[in-house]
Amino acid sequence: MIDYIGRTVLVVRDYDEAVRYYREKLGFEVLFDQVIGDGYRSVHIGLPSQPGVGLWLKLADSDATRARLGDQSGDGGPFLVLYTSDCRATCAELERRGVRVLRPPAEEPGSIFAHIADLYGNHIVLVELKGGQDQASEA
Repeated sequence: MIDYIGRTVLVVRDYDEAVRYYREKLGFEVLFDQVIGDGYRSVHIGLPSQPGVGLWLKLADSDATRARLGDQSGDGGPFLVLYTSDCRATCAELERRGVRVLRPPAEEPGSIFAHIADLYGNHIVLVELKGGQDQASEA
């Protein structure tokens, strides 16, 4: 029935600030940025390695959405899992770029993982899978 995931929503304080952070710090690119009906700006970002999959930025324009800034999951847990072929090197590079590391790389059976925060404090997990494990089962 459902073929694939396209976007998930990320609440942001400012579109340009979020685009700049995700592009400069994490390597995302703009997939779509256009003003549509009634002046609404629709901004989607994603990784070059996965065209069409990404984050749809939602402007925090009400008290309810402002309350979600920095706590996208609603309970302080991770809101996003990103896979990498070298967790330690990626984490070191992100830290060099000014990304806040919440939990340095740690090894578990089958994976190495680290926790980082985006510009609002949302938790993101970096995962390096070992031994060809399925990404869907690890997440």
